[in-house]
Amino acid sequence: MRIDIISVLPELMESPFQASILKRAVQKGLAEVHFHQLRDWSTGKYRQIDDEPYGGGAGMVMMVEPLDKCISELKSQRNYDEIIYLTPEGETLNQKIANSLSIKNNLMFICGHYKGIDQRVRDLHVSKEISIGDYVLTGGELAACVLADSVIRLLPGVLNDEQSALTDSFQDDLLSPPIYTRPEEYKGLKVPQVLLSGNFAKIEQWRHDEAVRITRERRPDLLGED
Repeated sequence: MRIDIISVLPELMESPFQASILKRAVQKGLAEVHFHQLRDWSTGKYRQIDDEPYGGGAGMVMMVEPLDKCISELKSQRNYDEIIYLTPEGETLNQKIANSLSIKNNLMFICGHYKGIDQRVRDLHVSKEISIGDYVLTGGELAACVLADSVIRLLPGVLNDEQSALTDSFQDDLLSPPIYTRPEEYKGLKVPQVLLSGNFAKIEQWRHDEAVRITRERRPDLLGED
């Protein structure tokens, strides 16, 4: 998989890809992540990429021309399965979206800033808009990192135990059940006996029942009970 990320502050995103699972994915050649400084496609002495909105109002808007030039150049080099704009107005990221994106080959992320991007960029190029929550960030960079992480970790070979991703929260519309490791007892708190029984059928049933219980308590909407 290849991910191209367009940003005015690409340095904000370098660190997450230099450690842990994302770093291993890149080193193994399972994922390529390329950052593109939008100002490289701007013109003029000050490499301007923003301007005041037509019609007045507070804030600045990312200009159509630099974004169009950058996106068009990248599109001329390869076909993109999705061109994604990170924006609060987008569809809220969930596990199903991450799953669907993980089987794609080429993705492009556009990181917004200021009041957002000129609508014509969305009309010309954007195929999908994604939000990571009902709040506003300074820019789309952190959201792009979250989206990339949620997708790359699902690629075959990225995790040492591929079954681990299949049992994550939300994979089956359930939150994860409680998990335990050594010691068996700590400060009077004991590991549930069923987990020590060796009866894997009972263990799986316990985990499922606990997942349903926790989901019903915390996220009944996932069960259609809200």
